[in-house]
Amino acid sequence: MDPILDRWFYSRDTVLVARDLLGKLLVCKYNRKLLSGIIVETEGYRASDDPASHAYKGKTRRNAPMFDLVGYSYVYFIYGNHFCFNVVAKSNDQKAGAVLIRALEPLDGIEFMQKNRKQEDLQLLTNGPGKLTQALGISQDHNVLDLTKLKKLYIVDGILVKSDDVVTTNRIGIGVAHEKQWRFYLASNRWVSK
Repeated sequence: MDPILDRWFYSRDTVLVARDLLGKLLVCKYNRKLLSGIIVETEGYRASDDPASHAYKGKTRRNAPMFDLVGYSYVYFIYGNHFCFNVVAKSNDQKAGAVLIRALEPLDGIEFMQKNRKQEDLQLLTNGPGKLTQALGISQDHNVLDLTKLKKLYIVDGILVKSDDVVTTNRIGIGVAHEKQWRFYLASNRWVSK
């Protein structure tokens, strides 16, 4: 097994970590099975310089993980029916930050992911933030978990990603600050969200 990413990896600028998470492997223990996928799309969210961030207006009960120790999960419920999975990442001079995992290329436990999603089409299995959490069984129970430990949710080093393989764009699905070039994805990967 590849090594689990240590806390240092997440102790850098949120946007840099968002880019560097591409190609890493997200692993989730689900009903005694390992489900995993290659991270193929991310978005960075910071604090005071980012009106689209949950942390923009300060610390609340909901966004508290973004202000706390890096390398932990931040899971929230959105639109009344989806969970979104984030990794807390920020440098020492940033108040808060997290990286939204937007899409995965499914690897291990695909048949369980298909059951969780009630979806047979592999391309539609994990190509969006709500889809991947449903496929992996990620819920509010996965909020504030230490991702640097071999527990029920963690991230390991994965495939080598070359600079030419990374596409940088505006963030999507938000109403403000979408012009920030803080969305990253692997070029030509069919699991990138639409």
